[in-house]
Amino acid sequence: MSVRVRRIYEPPAPDDGVRVLVDRLWPRGVSKADAHVDEWPKDLTPSTELRRWYHEGEASHEEFRRRYEAELDRPEAAELLDHVKALTRMGTVTLLTASRTPEESHASVLASLLEG
Repeated sequence: MSVRVRRIYEPPAPDDGVRVLVDRLWPRGVSKADAHVDEWPKDLTPSTELRRWYHEGEASHEEFRRRYEAELDRPEAAELLDHVKALTRMGTVTLLTASRTPEESHASVLASLLEG
């Protein structure tokens, strides 16, 4: 099982496996054809309110993580998380985000949950 986090602005790699966009909004400047996204589970992404709260810059990553994990407990999000976990059992999954700092984004939270 391998879970990766990459910026969607990077070109697809042959070993990406299943490419899953984990942003609620489609990234600017990237065509759907060039992105090579296999899945886009919008209900797996942070709510608009949580995303805005975190990007205001006054929240810690740990508090964001706690709140995001609580959102992932909702039935529709939990079902999608289980689906992506199933994909990881079949091979590599690459989580794609437009975040400039993927290691401090929701994508890193998802990756740790999928690997854990």
